[in-house]
Amino acid sequence: MIVITGATGSIGSELCRLLAADNTPCRAIYRKESQQPFFDALELEAVRADFDDIDSMRRAMQDCTNLFLLTAPDQRHVEREIVMIRLAVESGVQHIVKVSTANTNQSSALAYARSHAQIDHYLRGQPIDWTILRPTGFMQNFIEYAHPIGKGILPHMLGDGQISYIDLRDIALVARHVLTQPGHANATYYLTGPAALTVSDVAAELTAGLGHPVRAVNQSEADTRQALIYAGLDAWYTDALIEQFRIGANGGEIDTTGEVARLTGRAPRTLRQFVRDYKNQFTNQ
Repeated sequence: MIVITGATGSIGSELCRLLAADNTPCRAIYRKESQQPFFDALELEAVRADFDDIDSMRRAMQDCTNLFLLTAPDQRHVEREIVMIRLAVESGVQHIVKVSTANTNQSSALAYARSHAQIDHYLRGQPIDWTILRPTGFMQNFIEYAHPIGKGILPHMLGDGQISYIDLRDIALVARHVLTQPGHANATYYLTGPAALTVSDVAAELTAGLGHPVRAVNQSEADTRQALIYAGLDAWYTDALIEQFRIGANGGEIDTTGEVARLTGRAPRTLRQFVRDYKNQFTNQ
């Protein structure tokens, strides 16, 4: 039995779909009653639990052998995931698959790179099998810019920096594989898309896929910060994203790997495929 945290998020929900289609025994964790119909439609076992309620999380892990660990990065990120790892060990879970980030480093200026590094380090020291997935930037993040893209503008502060963007559906595919197949204990996998792209490259693919011109417009850090705050992000996450953009502008996520294809047997999705598959989400704004 696989227990899935982050089951209502983008990666977790896709993983739930994949496991449900395979009839793999799993148990999804959700927080809000309104989220339950999604799992009912998949005919997937799901339990309501909360990270702030340790007993509810302990019950959710009962009789489970594998844990998919993914929580939102924030100021309690380290505390929350370390508690989950401890509960997993106490509950007899045998294998944890954790989603981390590509540029994890305990001395990083990037807040969630530091927090992931601390959690990864803690996990490696526990008496349990683990697999750490380290993906680059998600293609799906561009959907957040659907409104300006609809007006022909893709704002950014990456300059000519290149990033090997990955489709989060491929992260879910890798997670399904390492959760259900042997041979991945104590391994770290760096997951990327098939090519390193500038934001101008992304704009060109959006232009081709959406059928109207989209132009990449480099904006200042101040304008980017203002836009993120206006979008409702708190100061911690805003600062983290600004630093992430700086890293990308300096080529910090340019490398590509063949891990997705090696692990799943299929090539990672291209940005062109992503735009085609998500066209409605860009145009229905």
